[in-house]
Amino acid sequence: MAGSNFVDYVKIFCRSGKGGPGSAHLRREKFIPKGGPDGGDGGRGGHVILRGNAQMWTLLHLRYTKHLFAGHGESGGRQQSSGAGGQDIYIDVPMGTLAIDPESGEKLAEITEHGQEQILLEGGRGGLGNTHFKSATNQTPRFAQPGEDSKESYVIIELKLLADVGLVGFPNAGKSTLLSTVSAAKPEIADYPFTTLTPNLGIVSYYDHLSFVMADIPGIIEGASEGKGLGLRFLRHIERNSILLFLIPADADDIASEYKILLGELQAFNPELLDKSRVLAVSKSDLLDEELKEEIRKQLPDLSFIFISSITGEGIKELKDLLWAELNQ
Repeated sequence: MAGSNFVDYVKIFCRSGKGGPGSAHLRREKFIPKGGPDGGDGGRGGHVILRGNAQMWTLLHLRYTKHLFAGHGESGGRQQSSGAGGQDIYIDVPMGTLAIDPESGEKLAEITEHGQEQILLEGGRGGLGNTHFKSATNQTPRFAQPGEDSKESYVIIELKLLADVGLVGFPNAGKSTLLSTVSAAKPEIADYPFTTLTPNLGIVSYYDHLSFVMADIPGIIEGASEGKGLGLRFLRHIERNSILLFLIPADADDIASEYKILLGELQAFNPELLDKSRVLAVSKSDLLDEELKEEIRKQLPDLSFIFISSITGEGIKELKDLLWAELNQ
């Protein structure tokens, strides 16, 4: 998932199809000069449908296709033949995608499973043919119902990554290094803040062919919930994670204080994030001896924690065990 190719927010214009008009045809055959009405119904207009696709990880394909139109229904025909329905248009999106009304902010649809379909805009109904209007007082109605008009609207398509574990930490805490250590993901790694500018996903292998998904979210800074740094752009991806793995380096000035700042930013963004399971990993622990570790233990908040080093492999197996146990509680 290359950084330049990761798109998690687009605004598109959608229009469903018009319903086809009903037919006002009157039956005219040899020896049946007054056969009466036999006009068929018009076909319905095409729907605009959001569909889940497990092969997708980004909304890049929608960046350059911002106008999506479904097909119109066809007119009804003679001999009560109905018109063909308009062609539906499908918008394939990754798991964890939301469709939002840009004016009201209302959630229109949410895709969480492969193959799941939700209609964003319904096509217009086809008009009724004149056969529906025949009565005792009007044996030959010469009119039919027009089809319903199409619907059109701007829609915001927003992706929130679906992952079992979300990595939360300040820039340069070692999140990308950890992800590259426990999975086959190859995020950009460098010794400067904000190396990661887009979320990265990795599949972490466990025993007996089991696995779970870990997401490296770009670094949070103090004030991120107010839009500072990368701000709100990536905080929403954390909402989909089952477990939040807080990663704080061993050389931080105050580990407990950094944890509180991170927790405060999540709470300010969405208080419900505090209901998720939390694990604290102290990274770069190869810099510590046992005496320093003991001092740090006394300062740590009351939650599950572990010392790890992505360079030496210290604590990595135990971290996987801890995360798997939390996921399966």
